[in-house]
Amino acid sequence: MFRTVALRASLFCLALAPLATMASAQVKIAVVNVQKAMADTDEIKKASAAVEAKYKGPQENLAKLQADLASIEQQINSGKLNQNAMADLQAQGQRKQRDAQRISDDLQADFDRDRQEILGKAGQKMQDVIGKMAAEKGLDLILDASQALFFKPAMELTAEATAAYNKANPAK
Repeated sequence: MFRTVALRASLFCLALAPLATMASAQVKIAVVNVQKAMADTDEIKKASAAVEAKYKGPQENLAKLQADLASIEQQINSGKLNQNAMADLQAQGQRKQRDAQRISDDLQADFDRDRQEILGKAGQKMQDVIGKMAAEKGLDLILDASQALFFKPAMELTAEATAAYNKANPAK
C-alpha cells in the first residue's frame, strides 16, 4: 500500500517538473496598437490620399444632385407653380432622388471594397512585420493594445512597428 502511494506521488512530481521550470522562465511580452501603427504608415497615408482623389469627382456629382433636389423642393414649396409645373417638378425630383440614392449606394460600396482591399493587404504586411520584430527582440508574446486592460508604456512598440513597416514596405 505504501509503495503504491509513494509511486503515485513520485509520478505526480515527475509530471509537474516541466511545468515548474516553465513557470519560473520569464515570459517577454510587448504591446502594439495595430490600428494606430497601420494608420501611421506611409503606405496607408498614400493610399488614403489616392482613394480620396478617386472619389472626389463622384462625390461632387452627388453633392450637385442633392443641391438640385433642394432647389426643386424650394420651388415646390414656394406655392408659385401651377398643377402641371408642380407635377413635372415632383417627377423630376423623384428621378433625381433615385439617381442620388443609387450613386450614394454605389460610392459607398466601391469605397468599402477599396478600403477592405487596402487594409487587408496592409494588415497582413503588419502582421509579418510584428512577427519579425518579435523574433528579433526575443519576445514570446505581442498583444494588440486594444486587448490589454493595462500595460506599462515601456512595453509598447507601436512606433517601432510603424517604422519597421515603413522600412520593409516603402510607399510607392
